[in-house]
Formats: sequence, C-alpha cells, structure tokens
Amino acid sequence: MLALLLISAPLAEAQDEPLKLDDLLESAQQWAQENLDERVLRALQDVDQAQVQKLFQDLQRRFQGDYVVDLASLKKTAQTLLPLLEGHSETRPYAAWLRTRLDYLEVADEFRLTIPPPKVEPGQPPKPVPNPGPDVERKVWKQQVAQRPAPKGAQAYVPRLKPVFAAHRVPAELVWLAEVESSFEPGARSPAGAAGLYQLMPATARRFGLALRPADERLQPEPNARAAARYLKLLHDRFRDWRLTLAAYNAGEGTVQKLLDRYKARSFDGIATHLPAETQMYVPRVEATLQRREGVALAKLKAPLR
Repeated sequence: MLALLLISAPLAEAQDEPLKLDDLLESAQQWAQENLDERVLRALQDVDQAQVQKLFQDLQRRFQGDYVVDLASLKKTAQTLLPLLEGHSETRPYAAWLRTRLDYLEVADEFRLTIPPPKVEPGQPPKPVPNPGPDVERKVWKQQVAQRPAPKGAQAYVPRLKPVFAAHRVPAELVWLAEVESSFEPGARSPAGAAGLYQLMPATARRFGLALRPADERLQPEPNARAAARYLKLLHDRFRDWRLTLAAYNAGEGTVQKLLDRYKARSFDGIATHLPAETQMYVPRVEATLQRREGVALAKLKAPLR
C-alpha cells in the first residue's frame, strides 16, 4: 500500500510525461524496487498513512489539474502532515519536497480569496474559478518572494554550482532553480521518484548519464546540477524561450508542445492558463526568484551558447 501511496504523489516536477493512474498502478512494483527504502516503510508506520495517501493523491490530481485555486483546500492538511514527515530521518527527504511546495498552496489560497467566483446561472452547475493570467501570477509571485531570505543551503551551493551551469553554456543564474525545486536540500525526494537539488526523475537522470544504482548520483550536487543544466539547454534549443523551457522542465516537453499546437501559440503567455496548475505557478515563481536573488529578468537571460 505504501508503495502505491508514494508513487501516487504529484508528478508535477516530472521531466517525464505525467502518467495515468492505471500506468502508476501497473508500475508500482518496479517503482518500489528502484526508489523505496525499507526504512521509510518502517518510519511511516507511525504516521497516519491514510491521511498522507489522501494528501498525495489530491496533490497529484490538483497539481496536474486545470485550476490553480483548487490547490487552496490542501494547504491546512499539508501544514499538518509536514511536521510528521519531518519527525523521522527516513521521511525528511519527502518532507523537504513537500515544504518547498507549500508556497503553491499558499498562493492558491490567496487567489481563492481575491478572484471573484463566476456568477451562478439558474439551473446550471457552478463554474470553476478562472485561472489568474500570467501577468497576475508574476505580480503575486514577485510579492511572495520579495522579502524572503535565501535558503540556508544556497550560500554553500550557489558559488559551487554556478560554474557547472556555465560549463554547459547555460546562464549561471539558473542555479537558483534549486530554490524552487528543493530549497537547496540535495537529499530532497519527491514521492513520485524525483530526487536531488533539481528534482530529476529517474528517466531524465539516466538520459543524461547519471547512475541510480548502487549509489544514486542525483543526490550528489554536481552531477544533479550537470544533468539539469544539460536538460535546460536541450529544452531551450527546442523551444527558443526561457519561459517555455521552464514550463517543459516542469510539465514535460510533450505537454508544452501539444498546447502550443492546440492554441496556435508561440509564447508561454499564449498557453499559460491551459498548463497544469503547478506549471502555471512554477514559471512565474522561478522568474520572481531570479529577480530576487540575481536582479535579472528571465526575459533578459541569454540563450545558451552553442
């Protein structure tokens, strides 16, 4: 049951395409063999597994869902369960992952309070609260991170990893992607299988030459950063735009391309409100973080050198 609990967590950080529930169920055994530590099983026996399972399932559904405001209702549950996950050394990597995603729930809650619901038409079911536009998202996220100090690990890892990004001809400022992905905690693990500073999924890690066995290289800062930089360069070579690149890093290349084709769009703003809920917030969150930490606008970042 716990293997299913963990694989049913959000796939929003997945560089791989999100899986359907049937696919998840079929791959449960293989996933458990590759990702699940038996110590986690033992530690989580003290945690309300049903509540954790429900939270992770709801997060998956709503992160991958259509509407940002739907995430707001999970805020209190996540805040309640976070200390339980932080209470065991075996589950702290998952707590680190969840902690970095509380911001999404808080911002969604802010939108819930500020975006007026659609008018109810007689005889019709209530319509969902519309998604905020990309300009609104950028403004809110800029306010969200404006006074926030850098994560504790940033002081050690930013100067150490900027040369890694530069060596792969990617703007060194993108090292701050780790603040959004893991809050600079190299041991952070997503229950969906992503790991490390830049939350690489297993298939993406292998794609860029990282080993998962016997030791998981994703948990080593330099290899994780190297693979992330290479993947960002590959995505930018394809989409020629940093916002679209980040959207693809978060939601998957296929998801972004399908939306560009469907809406005959050529920019992030042209598809923003149609992306998965987390991705709608992920891109402006990264933008705001770069502005706060480096004083640079995402649109001003140079394209990777060839």
